Amino acid sequence: MKKDGKIDYIEFPAGDIEKAKAFFSAAFGWSFTDYGPDYTSFSDEGVDGGFFKSDLVSSTENGSALIVFYSRNLEQAQAKVEQAGGKILKPIFSFPGGSRFQFSDPNGNEYAVWSDK
Repeated sequence: MKKDGKIDYIEFPAGDIEKAKAFFSAAFGWSFTDYGPDYTSFSDEGVDGGFFKSDLVSSTENGSALIVFYSRNLEQAQAKVEQAGGKILKPIFSFPGGSRFQFSDPNGNEYAVWSDK
């Protein structure tokens, strides 16, 4: 059920939407619905969202929010990200409450994966 004032949808820039789809399908098992050549959406991935055609990138260096995924096995998640064509920006490191790594997708957008295991 949709709730007022709650995050409902998130959109990411992608210079190459096909690369975004291939990467997130391989690394995280996502599926997509295309809405023309300049937009694709995903659902049931924690929050629904999409990728729009743009040469911009989302990065903490330029002040963007950091989207953080969860994994029970960080080493396996990092290997899948690398195999799918992601670039590791910060290898696995510990912090109070868990560990995480940060990466960029093939379009240059920055994300992180964390675990409390």
